Amino acid sequence: MNLVVLGINHETAPLAVRERLAFSQAELAPALSALAGAPGVAEAAIVSTCNRTELYVNAHEVDAVLEWFAASRGRNPLELAPHLYRLIDEDAARHAFRVAAGLDSMVLGETQILGQLKDAERVAREAGSLGVLLNGLFQRAFQVAKEVRSETRIGAASVSMAAAAVKLAERLYPSVSECSVLFIGAGEMIELCAAHFCAQHPRGMAVANRTLERGARLAEQYGGSAMLLSDLSERIAEFDIVVSCTAAPLAIVGKGTVERALKRRRHRPMFIVDLAVPRDVEPEVADLPDAYLYTVDDLAEVVRNGHAARQSEAEAAGLIIEAGVHEFRQWLAGRALVPTIRELKDHADRIARNELARARKRLAAGDDANDVLERLSEQLAAKLLHAPLATLNAAAPEEQESLLRTTRRIFRLHD
Repeated sequence: MNLVVLGINHETAPLAVRERLAFSQAELAPALSALAGAPGVAEAAIVSTCNRTELYVNAHEVDAVLEWFAASRGRNPLELAPHLYRLIDEDAARHAFRVAAGLDSMVLGETQILGQLKDAERVAREAGSLGVLLNGLFQRAFQVAKEVRSETRIGAASVSMAAAAVKLAERLYPSVSECSVLFIGAGEMIELCAAHFCAQHPRGMAVANRTLERGARLAEQYGGSAMLLSDLSERIAEFDIVVSCTAAPLAIVGKGTVERALKRRRHRPMFIVDLAVPRDVEPEVADLPDAYLYTVDDLAEVVRNGHAARQSEAEAAGLIIEAGVHEFRQWLAGRALVPTIRELKDHADRIARNELARARKRLAAGDDANDVLERLSEQLAAKLLHAPLATLNAAAPEEQESLLRTTRRIFRLHD
């Protein structure tokens, strides 16, 4: 079996491709059960975020995983292949550690991905698709990420997606404090965006969510109001800034809705940030005059501005990651020895039990105890050494030198 990572991210695929391959939260558990049950697959975990969809598996063949991935998304494997990266064993571990440490993110050093990896590990564990190999990988990835955070400043001054959205809004409006802001959704990313935008003291703030109770909890933190998604088309015109990030499988803000809102606003501009994958806002909205639509990919330029300043910290983080890869390699090697070690112990135990049974029979028959013990030790030594001695004697001349060195090392025979 091999550790395999098969995936796409913001570097290998545009948003239009990523959103077609993403897994919703509701899909993850059944997808994991199906993937772990695919031929040649023993373990599986899926990481699906706005910037990446990755399959972490313990599998015989990468091609079988690719075929499953393509079929699960209703795609042809040839269509996916140009956007995919395939990593095996050590390279797969290195990638996982880089992801956990924030070195593979659009925002260098961001911390949100670590939480997303932990969620993926938890979901896989609850689905029963997480085994020893993937558990070992994820636990070591979490430890490496912790070391990178504590020993480098990779996360210092990290420009988050939320902070980037505020910066872009300030290019359009003189001040966010003069704007009304609407947040669509109430998940982790929206909470982060709300914290950044509300730090600028906007004129008004509201949260639109599928359930009013959850939206109200977030709105109350910042003195805002809550509404249902069903009220969105009637009220969206009230807001200058709209930030959306839901798990909806289809767009919830259409071109017609925004077009009508702009007419009601008398064509005052509307700044819209769509952080969802799949997208919450129809891409045609960008064609409307006075509508300024930004997606996660559009924020790349802003968030990458701070990369150069953190490059030296990234290099230091890379050294920590390589040390983690080395430890993981040793752990894998140790795991490969386990079946042989177990079989060797079982073999020795069988010999010991058989000889002990014979010795007890002789003692019960009244044989001399010293004679029984001497015979027991002789038989144990002979039977334990029979196989290695027979192998040495039967070895071809070209094998003998290597076998001798190995034998002397295993039994610690000194010259």
